[in-house]
Amino acid sequence: MSQKIQAIRGMNDILPQQTPYWHQLEAILRQLMAAYGYNEIRMPIVEKTSLFKRAVGEVTDIVEKEMYTFDDRNGDSLSLRPEGTASCVRAGIEHGLLYNQEQRLWYMGPMFRHERPQKGRYRQFHQLGVETFGLATADIDAELILMTARLWKAVGIEDTVRLELNSLGSNEARAEYRDALIAYLTPIKDQLDEDNQRRLSTNPLRILDSKNPEVQKLVADAPKLNDYLDQESKEHFARLCQILDANHIEYEVNSKLVRGLDYYNRTVFEWITDKLGAQGTICAGGRYDGLTEQLGGHATTASGFAMGIERIVALMEELSPLEMTDADVYLVALGDAAEINAIQLAEILRDEMPYIRVRSNCGGGNFKKQFKRADKSGATLALVLGEQEVTDKTVGVKFLREHKEQLMISQAQLCEKIAEFL
Repeated sequence: MSQKIQAIRGMNDILPQQTPYWHQLEAILRQLMAAYGYNEIRMPIVEKTSLFKRAVGEVTDIVEKEMYTFDDRNGDSLSLRPEGTASCVRAGIEHGLLYNQEQRLWYMGPMFRHERPQKGRYRQFHQLGVETFGLATADIDAELILMTARLWKAVGIEDTVRLELNSLGSNEARAEYRDALIAYLTPIKDQLDEDNQRRLSTNPLRILDSKNPEVQKLVADAPKLNDYLDQESKEHFARLCQILDANHIEYEVNSKLVRGLDYYNRTVFEWITDKLGAQGTICAGGRYDGLTEQLGGHATTASGFAMGIERIVALMEELSPLEMTDADVYLVALGDAAEINAIQLAEILRDEMPYIRVRSNCGGGNFKKQFKRADKSGATLALVLGEQEVTDKTVGVKFLREHKEQLMISQAQLCEKIAEFL
């Protein structure tokens, strides 16, 4: 017997009992994007490695340790996309969508990072990303947050998430603060763990949101980012909070929230839950006004967010379980003529009532076996056909979820009657 081949670690199958949650969430997301007037864009899964090095930062964990990178047959270095913003900006520049224009875009699909798999963290994971361009004011930041708050209500998880906000200030203010933080941490560098010692020379702001309790003690008295904010960024953040307050959005200002990617400035935010253990962030984003120019385009203001589909689905499964059924109507037929007639009736139902799920019994079996299959499918009704029903052009209707007498109806009235019963 040959050895079984299993899925790559951290790249999971989404099984039939899980896909209804994905379908529900994807449908809600598409409706939500349309309600806010956003347009879908679809980018390739594979991009040039240089795109992510320039956008995300060569010294970030993503680029240094997590990307799936390979050389193609032409010798070009390519990578599976670890996030979507860089790809979206690249596409916007390449197709002339950004310069002197306003764009509100969204995308959904798989991303790839070689991380240690655990609950809520996978090597192939799925994100919804939303990106806006050409809008510099705080109202667009607020709109993105309001959009996400509306989603949590739609999927029934609003009571399990909380919002954290911060402002990183302008790129100049952030650079000034970075220097101050390095000056504070350098004398105590030996007390930092290995990861944060490395970050001190590469991405020191990430040390602020370290999960290591000992590191948190060390940064407790570090210079505060808020003290280095420029006046314009302070006003921008105050306006954002004002809009959120007016819309009754609760939030906490977290001065240590910095996000892990180099391209953020001014507004940053995260939606966090306590229901998923260590992987508590389900949605995060902010402004990245310098990224378009950094990738070779004209300077363009920008803001956006990304949310983890797997993490939201996990919350939905726990908090809003769905009733799983395979069919609304199941056709049971015994005998050659009845089997052919049943397939004909199933096609008529699909033509006339495309919104219901119709399953035909296939594979034969006596009535007992077929009714067992019908019950297992979760169907509300079984339509029953035998030789007599074919002759009389009738069909039996058995109620599988209610204590009602079985009925006999004319096949000519089938769609009308099924609409009444369902």
